[in-house]
Amino acid sequence: MSGYDIFGDIHGEGEKLVGLLDLLGYERTKGVYRHPERTAIFVGDLIDRGDQQVDVLKIVRRMQKAGTAQVVMGNHEFNAIAYATEDPTRPGHFMREHNDKNDKQHKQFLRQLTPKKRAKMIKWFKEMPLWLDLEDFRVVHACWHEPSMRVVEAALRQSGKSDHDIFVEAATKETDLYDAVEVLLKGPELNLEKYGLPAFLDKGGHARRHARIRWWNEAGRTLREMAEIQPDATKDDKNAYPPIEGVPCAEAELAYAYHGTKPVFFGHYWRRWPAKRVLDWTDTTASVDFSAGAGGPLVAYRWSGEATLSDKNYVAFPEHFEPVG
Repeated sequence: MSGYDIFGDIHGEGEKLVGLLDLLGYERTKGVYRHPERTAIFVGDLIDRGDQQVDVLKIVRRMQKAGTAQVVMGNHEFNAIAYATEDPTRPGHFMREHNDKNDKQHKQFLRQLTPKKRAKMIKWFKEMPLWLDLEDFRVVHACWHEPSMRVVEAALRQSGKSDHDIFVEAATKETDLYDAVEVLLKGPELNLEKYGLPAFLDKGGHARRHARIRWWNEAGRTLREMAEIQPDATKDDKNAYPPIEGVPCAEAELAYAYHGTKPVFFGHYWRRWPAKRVLDWTDTTASVDFSAGAGGPLVAYRWSGEATLSDKNYVAFPEHFEPVG
């Protein structure tokens, strides 16, 4: 194989997945999409939102089994595992509560797959690595953070623990493993109250008192550079979020910055197409999530060995996507 295509969060958008595979030159033979010279890598979040969950899972799983693709776990796969894992301390409850909010997030996965198929997919999700550290580049769903990776590796080395025990611990708040998985699959966050700032509304309309950290921006030092807050993300649609220019970030939050020389590809941080370097990528880091599950295109980065990443290597489907708004 002479190159890799790193696919962003798919979220059940099967038609976009097939369209992008076709656009990139993958051909379906014996039920598996293959490329004569390249390997696909999926950054996770295959499920939830879209109405073609089964198609997406079937395509990616067959590619992985055939060796034409690799896949890392996303937070939606982890959430599905926790949703299906009984809480040993509370009979009749699960590690991810079956409440209205979580039921709504998993609605399409629950609706489109039978209980038997869901159990089969959950078993597959549990086998997914949380990151890939390949010879010349790296892949993770949300954040490349080696201290958190060491916590996960230590947990996996513990003798006598079953897969069930590991996932129960990973879904239990106030454990080191929970914190590590949160960073790797959901990204580190900063507490806005600590800076005297109000909550903001995320893309789902939920009030957030913690903002994701742009860990890939190693040159950033201020809240404007490091905090994922849209200028209009406020409870009051008539007012913009308070200005945060020049407010310095705490050192503990800056410690998540990536200083490695290997390129890192990640998803999770929703973006609008086309890519904008200041927010989406640097010379050594590239986001591949352009909101396929929320009306955006499915995007892949075509990596062919370059040490310095370029926005010219992004490919989107639909190919001529027109941003809305």
